[in-house]
Amino acid sequence: MPEDDFGEARIVEGNEIHSKSLLDTISESKGTHSRTSFEEFTDERTLVSYDAFGNKQMKIKVLEVSDENPPSKWKFGDRVKVSKILVTIKHLTSQEIEEGEFDIEAIERELAEKRHYTSTNRWVPANDIKNGYVVGSRHTTLISDASALDYIIF
Repeated sequence: MPEDDFGEARIVEGNEIHSKSLLDTISESKGTHSRTSFEEFTDERTLVSYDAFGNKQMKIKVLEVSDENPPSKWKFGDRVKVSKILVTIKHLTSQEIEEGEFDIEAIERELAEKRHYTSTNRWVPANDIKNGYVVGSRHTTLISDASALDYIIF
């Protein structure tokens, strides 16, 4: 088994990366050290997205991924199908924090049933999951169905 930069064995079976290693934060996967290497560092600004007025910021933590294989790896690269997320919204004016857990798969089914369409793309590139959190540029695709059903207003 090849050893990755985080000191945890990453199990590769036919070009497939196990999802457990994507969901672990660095502190969970490695003993505490006083220094962080360059490869381990994740800038907090890449994990946060802002609303149109700059009054709120959002951060999405991946709680569960599906073990389903991506349909065409050669075209889109390593991707994982996200099933459950934890959304944290911080109101910058009042410093109030809201959190909510969303089962994206169930919301996708509900939207398809009620509105006869769905817009969610739950396939996220493995490189866009850092420390268990989704990079800010992928937030809109993960919450689009939840916002269409007014579960989340951002």
